[in-house]
Parts: sequence; structure tokens; C-alpha cells
Amino acid sequence: MSQKKYVYVVSLVVALGGFLMGFDASVISGVNRFIELEFELTKIQLGWAVASLTLSATLAMMVSGPLSDRISRKRVLTLAAILYSISAIGSAIAPSFWFLVVARMIGGLGVGASLIVAPMYIAEIAPTKIRGSLVSINQLNIVLGISVAFFTNYMILQLGQSDMEWAQALQFDTYNWRWMLGLEALPAVVYFIGLFFVPNSPRWLMMKERDDEAMDVFTKVNGRKKAGDVYKLVKESFEKEKDQEKRKLRDLFKPALKLVLLVGVVIGVLQQITGINAVFFYAPIIFEQTGIGTDASFVQAILVGLTNLVFTVLAILFIDRLGRKPLLIGGVGGIALCMLVLSFAFSSATYSLQQETMTELPAEINQQQLSPMVGVVYDNDLSFKQALSENLGEGVAAAYESQLITAAADINATLILICILGFVASFAISLGPIMWVLFSEIFPNYIRGLAISFVGLINSAVSFGVQLVFPWELANFGSSITFLIYGLFAVAGLIFIITVVPETKGKSLEELEIYLAK
Repeated sequence: MSQKKYVYVVSLVVALGGFLMGFDASVISGVNRFIELEFELTKIQLGWAVASLTLSATLAMMVSGPLSDRISRKRVLTLAAILYSISAIGSAIAPSFWFLVVARMIGGLGVGASLIVAPMYIAEIAPTKIRGSLVSINQLNIVLGISVAFFTNYMILQLGQSDMEWAQALQFDTYNWRWMLGLEALPAVVYFIGLFFVPNSPRWLMMKERDDEAMDVFTKVNGRKKAGDVYKLVKESFEKEKDQEKRKLRDLFKPALKLVLLVGVVIGVLQQITGINAVFFYAPIIFEQTGIGTDASFVQAILVGLTNLVFTVLAILFIDRLGRKPLLIGGVGGIALCMLVLSFAFSSATYSLQQETMTELPAEINQQQLSPMVGVVYDNDLSFKQALSENLGEGVAAAYESQLITAAADINATLILICILGFVASFAISLGPIMWVLFSEIFPNYIRGLAISFVGLINSAVSFGVQLVFPWELANFGSSITFLIYGLFAVAGLIFIITVVPETKGKSLEELEIYLAK
């Protein structure tokens, strides 16, 4: 096997952890509406069902970097594969809301570990010229997992409505959301097996003074001629730090790391505060607000996944050609524009039930109770939903919210779809893959594990907050204000990127250490 082929195969296997992370995180988007009704959840409880995974992922990020320094990147990823399997099975059989939350938190531990360690491993094994593309493979696998989750959610929904005997025998209708969550066990087992064929990170081997093994890996990746030069460069970097004390969290705040820490923290916050996981984890619910119905909402969620996939591929193609900074500027600018237009589109919507559309509502809805609302025009989704709750009761209004909005909404659903897809495309070609590439590049060898865990912790904590409060935001602020907030954060982030973020294209990790960590 050629050197280039070998490093791509190894990177693809390691990046399967990204696939599981993407699948595990976004599969909940199809589950939300079903568990909200089955377990009679409040909006904050629904947020907990979604965000619980990210909470435990945040905790895992605190230890996964240092743990990978101690027991190896490879062993941490193997542990993550086991956690993914346990989580998938536990979520599928969950008899209660809290059992489901605990099962998802177990999966979150795997997410936190793979999200930190997989790109770190790939960056440490990759040749300089293709490092950006290889690290981006992890993000590609994340978005592939997201896309597959959207697609399998839709397929299970359709199988639940099918007359096929085998589909009825497997009870896809009764246990639709359980099947959606349980499917993850299959790729988790594949990941566990695949990791047996992956070598240890050469830089980790050198940290443990296993230089001969490290040289073997460098040779497989770079060829015999270049391996010696790479080995020498890494050896010199470690020798400089050999006599220094073990790194502690306070070492991150030393003046020499001020620039890289600032960039890491701001980019880590920006990636989540602009609302990407609100879109990924609640996509069908967002599209239902446009009045297109449940099935169409699941179809449009698939479009979100495909858009994410296509533009992540483009990012991988261009990240080592155009550089990190130009893609960040273009992508975050697109995020800001799409979110602001999305806010305007929702603010322009009106809602009104008419006698002719009432006949299309499910028979379970008492139309007499809705008679005070007939012909009344509501200027926003908040006032319309409040009127539904007052007339039908909260339980019935929640159960049939999608059908009622479909009957009443006068909204530019096409513009909203374009804005959502534009937002996802802008994210996928910029903040999605580039954040992890930057994290793996800007921090010096001696503190990389600790530093990536720290900024990853912040990134995940912000993600948890966004996911937790999104259903509550929709219920209390409405769609327009919620997306306006995301747009304003994107504008602030764009200014920071233009003025502060450095370019890292074409420099080795050791060169960047000298350049950035003065």
C-alpha cells in the first residue's frame, strides 16, 4: 500500500468516530416530537433529551485530551466505540424519560472523546501538505453521520406507514423512535473492530519514548526519505520541553499562549452560538413551523444533511488551497446573512384558520373549540400557538401543532428553506471543519491535548446551552427573534475573524509553534 493511500485509510477509520458523533447527535431530531408526546415532556425537558448528550460530551472533553496523553489516542477512541454501542441499545429500550437521558449521556461520553481525540490523532499522523484535508475528513464523517441520521429517520417514518409485512412485523410504526436510536449500534461495532488495525500516533509514541515504533509509523506515512526529517523536527520539539514540569491548566493562560488561546476560545464559541445545532437537532420542528407538515419536514431535513455533506467536501478540497482564513470569512459572512434574512421571513408570517381549511384537520381535533379563532389573523407564531393552547388545551395543541400550523400559516416557506440550506452550506465550508483544523494546528505539541480539551469544553458547553434552550426560545421568543440573535452573533464573529485570526496554511505544527506561541 502506498504512503498516501495508507494515511488516508487510517484517517478514514479513525474519522468513523466522527460519523458516530454526527449520527448520535442528529438522530434525535426525528425523535423529538414522538418522545415529547409519549413521555409528556415540557419544553425544557425536551431540551434536556436533546442536550443531555452534549452535557456529558462536555465533561468527557475535560479528560479525554489528558487521558489520551496517558493511555494513547487509540485506546481512548476504542473506549468511545464501546460507549456508542451501549448508548444506542440503551436509548432504544428506554422505558422512561430519565432512562433515555442517561443512555444518551453515555453516548455523549463517546462523542466528547472522539470529537477531541480523532482530529488530534489525524493531525499528528498526517503529512504537512495534506494535513488540513485529512483532519477535515473527521468533519466530513460527522456531516455524513448527520445526513445518514436524517435519511434513516425518514425511512423509518415511511416504513411505519407501510403495508409491507416485514415492516409491520418489526413494528416500525409503534416503535419508530426506538428504531431511529437503536440503529447506531451497527456502525459502533464496525468502528470498534476497525480500530484494531490502526497504529498508535507517532507523536504520542515519542512522548512515551517509544522512538523506534514512532519511526516505523513516520516511515509508513511519509516514506523512508522524509521520515527522518519529520522525526528529527518532532524530537527537537519534545527535547525543548523534556525538563519542564507537567502542564497544568494555568499554563494555558501564560502570555506566550495569549493569541492562540483567544482564537481557540472565540472560534469555539462562535461555531455553536450561531445556532448550527439548533438547526441539526431540531430541523423537522423548524420546518414544521412553515406549515409544510411532518413528512415534508423530514424530507427537508434530508436536504439539510445533503447540503452539509456537499459543502464539507468543498471545504476539504479548498482548505489547503485557499487557506483557513478566507473560507472562515466567506462562510461566517454567509451565516450572518442567512440568519438575518431567516429572521425577517418568520417576522413577515401571519396565521389564520379559515372555515375551508378546517375540514382538513384530523378528526381528533374538536373544531367547535376552534370556532373563536376562525377568521382571526395572528401576526406571529407565539400569539397563534397561545390561542391554540387556550382553546384546545396544551396537550391537544402540542400533539397536533404541525397540522394546525399547516392549515393556518401564510409564510414564504421557500425563502425559509433557502436560508436554512444557505446557513448550513456556509457553516459546512467554514466553521464546521476549520475549527477543528485550527485547534489541531495552533496549540504547541507540549500542551496540545490539554488545550484542545479546554477549548473543546467551551465549545461543547455553548452547544449544550443552545440545544437546551432552543425549544424554550421558540415557545417564548418566537422563531424570528431566535434567529435574529444567532445572526447578530455571526456579525460579531466575522469582525473578529477579519481582525485577529491568523492563517496556518502550509506550515508544520512545529513551525506554527514558533510563529504563534512566542
